[in-house]
Amino acid sequence: MRKVTETSSRSVPAVRPAVRLAVRPAVHQEAAGAGGRLDALDGVRAVASFTVLLYHVANETGAALQEGFTGALLSRGDVAVPIFFALSGLLLYRPFAAAVLTGAPAPRAGAYLWRRAVRILPSYWLVVAVALLLWSREHLADVWNWIVLLTLNQNYAVESWWHGLGPKGLAQMWSLSVEAAFYLALPLLAAGMAAFARRGGADADRRARRLLACLGALAAASFAWTLLVYYPEYRPHLNLWPPRSAVFFAAGMALAVVMAWARARPDGPAARFGRGVAASPGSWWLVAALAYAVAASPVTGTRFLGIDGVWSGLFELLLYTVVAFCLLAPAALLPDGGSPVRSLLGNRFTGFLGRISYGVFLWQFVAIYAWYGFTGQQPFTGDLLANLVPVTALTVGLATLTYLLVERPFQRLNALVKR
Repeated sequence: MRKVTETSSRSVPAVRPAVRLAVRPAVHQEAAGAGGRLDALDGVRAVASFTVLLYHVANETGAALQEGFTGALLSRGDVAVPIFFALSGLLLYRPFAAAVLTGAPAPRAGAYLWRRAVRILPSYWLVVAVALLLWSREHLADVWNWIVLLTLNQNYAVESWWHGLGPKGLAQMWSLSVEAAFYLALPLLAAGMAAFARRGGADADRRARRLLACLGALAAASFAWTLLVYYPEYRPHLNLWPPRSAVFFAAGMALAVVMAWARARPDGPAARFGRGVAASPGSWWLVAALAYAVAASPVTGTRFLGIDGVWSGLFELLLYTVVAFCLLAPAALLPDGGSPVRSLLGNRFTGFLGRISYGVFLWQFVAIYAWYGFTGQQPFTGDLLANLVPVTALTVGLATLTYLLVERPFQRLNALVKR
């Protein structure tokens, strides 16, 4: 079997070394937007973030590289990346969709971008500095290196000194780079979609269908981009560029349209769809689980060796989108009042884990490599449970401190701008 490096990736499916990096916990402190807070999404964020922590520890211990069904399931934990991208699409596009369909005020682009920058950059910069100090000191004097990393442009640095997706301890940040590109593009994308929708007249149904048509085109761009990755020649670095992940953002944005449409037309098709989802959340989660099981099969490519073809990349896009959409829908389209889904995902414990999930994303590779260095273990060796417990404890500790000492204080800067 080919030697696997710490920066190998499975979260960019067509780049197919043996280990695949995942992680993209959503970095939205607010699970709100137009219409109030969605506490159950904190629970989705928590489940996904700790699932992907399990996935990365399983890779480092070699458990995800073992033959058999369990190894196959562990190896596809990178599905959390599409889940977090879809969650971003849902939460961030929600007020834009409401502005088109219900007449709510649209977010101001400047204030929106300020909040995004304050939310993600301070903690990210801290982890970048720590990781470089620990493992890449020979590059500390390289000013261009700092510019590339601090501005989240590492995905576009094709000729770089690091091997794989990023410097040691920072390889998972490729997905944050994709997310940052979505943040920047969203106001322009939302404005264009709104203009197209309003050309259909004042009818909410017609506007909503036009928004969904735009999102269908956005989703199709991911599949077209995957073809471009392979033709006329294979260019694996293009898997890290935002168009490859557009379908996942579009899935969450579609849910945002459904939510706004249901408020605009309580007796319309979106409201009926929402009531149907709320009445059978288990069915949607079962579909998500079945899609995940299929994705864990060879249809999305081998776990072990070589570069997979275009068909495995296309199948992965489709299956991961199904998983993300079907997992999020019951948490997003909750009925008023109490519900089992709200009790399961919206309680205080899952809420706390959701709040620190960004720190879990940022620190987990620092925690993994620090633990392996402390214990003297070699990569791709070790017991899964014996390593998962201390790595999780260290990651949660660092994430909690970052939340209390960095994230919350910087959130106060949001008071400086008007929404």
